[in-house]
Amino acid sequence: VQLQASGGGLVQAGGSLRLSCAASGTIFSRNAMGWYRQAPGKQRELVAAIATGGFSNYVDSVKGRFTISRDNAKATVYLQMNSLKPEDTAVYYCNANPPFKTVSGMDYWGKGTQVTVSS
Repeated sequence: VQLQASGGGLVQAGGSLRLSCAASGTIFSRNAMGWYRQAPGKQRELVAAIATGGFSNYVDSVKGRFTISRDNAKATVYLQMNSLKPEDTAVYYCNANPPFKTVSGMDYWGKGTQVTVSS
């Protein structure tokens, strides 16, 4: 499996970004997917998840501001981020929920995309 996240950048507080993640090497439509983030010095956390049928849920800190969506035909998952705050600054990754595993059984993580929100 390969996951390629894109769309990050530097934005002022209150701004918006839309992240995209293209997946290959998997039957995308059969996987629940999620967006995760890792801020400096903190553990990686799941911030948004979307089931195969489209049901989504969010960590409390992003509810009402972030929207996750998926396009199974394009094997792509998106994260629309509005009203961004400095505390949203992190490297954002997409993955299955739970994460894909490598052959050795470790969680597989593709390249993330940096989101930096200035105050």
